[in-house]
Amino acid sequence: MYVAVKGGERAIENAHAWLAEERRGDTSVAELTLAQIREQLSLAVNRVMAEGSLYDPDLAALAIKQARGDLIEAIFLIRAYRTTLPRFGASTPIDTAAMACDRRISATFKDLPGGQVLGPTFDYTHRLLDFKLAAEGAVPEAPQSQAKPGPVPHVTGFLNREGLIEEAPQDDTPPPDLTREPLAMPADRALRLQALTRADEGFTLGMAYSTQRGYARTHAFVGELRIGTVAVEMDIPELGFAIEIGEITLTECDTVNQFKGSKTEPPQFTRGYGLVFGQTERKAISMALVDRALRWQELSEDFTGAPAQDAEFVLYHADNIQATGFLEHIKLPHYVDFQSELELVRKLRREAGASGPPVDDGTGEGGGQPG
Repeated sequence: MYVAVKGGERAIENAHAWLAEERRGDTSVAELTLAQIREQLSLAVNRVMAEGSLYDPDLAALAIKQARGDLIEAIFLIRAYRTTLPRFGASTPIDTAAMACDRRISATFKDLPGGQVLGPTFDYTHRLLDFKLAAEGAVPEAPQSQAKPGPVPHVTGFLNREGLIEEAPQDDTPPPDLTREPLAMPADRALRLQALTRADEGFTLGMAYSTQRGYARTHAFVGELRIGTVAVEMDIPELGFAIEIGEITLTECDTVNQFKGSKTEPPQFTRGYGLVFGQTERKAISMALVDRALRWQELSEDFTGAPAQDAEFVLYHADNIQATGFLEHIKLPHYVDFQSELELVRKLRREAGASGPPVDDGTGEGGGQPG
């Protein structure tokens, strides 16, 4: 905790008041409602929920409004609020194979049971500004989806039938909870995936891009990308079975990666995996690529020195809230620290026989070389 200056409470209160005024903006313009943010800025809401580790679209919309659209500040607000909530239980593992998909694509197989569903995507837009939106005109009604309702199998299952892809690791050991325990090294895959799913999207994207440019040699195909809703269930001891307590929207990505084999494993494909709250496909794909790069050791591959292979580097720098706190603290007062550095530099210059113009040290006395 940094304390700025004694007697600075009034200045801080004034800064908060000014911030509130700037947040509201021109009062002749209608104020944004939480429903508008939730429904029309849904991708921003999804990012705040994912990196804030709290699935609540309304609270995410409130955080975005309070933060004036600064998503990292909004994520900070959500994480801080999350720590105040009591925990009364844990859900059972979700079944993404039973996902009701709004979007499901594969870069590895054209014809899939259940079909490919493009869904709502920017992929095929021309990236030209649509000035109709500025006119606030009517929104065209989308045609009804031709996707068949119901669960669809994972694409990697087709490769698994022939033994062409590694078996998904099965481990029922409860993983550590990163929201309650600090990150510790070495981190197993479950802990790495936790860190990546709430990592900063931009950082994760940069790490993923580096793997595609050769810094990890993990050329990947998107085996499957799916977005949809899954049921969340919870065991009720009094009942003796699990009941559904709600549904959440998720994005899941399975990548298929090359693997030359080892002394114990034949040549086959390997997996990278990403799972994120909401429609956040760029993050899910990035997460899967980084996950695969971090698995070099368990797959007996060579460490090439690529940043994306260094678990300590990736995981300790991926959290945008920690990064923001450490970055922004340097704009707070460090007067004493700087004065000690200033005196050290003056002493070194005296010892070196250097001379120069007087240095203003902020005291109004001109500073300079003491006689």
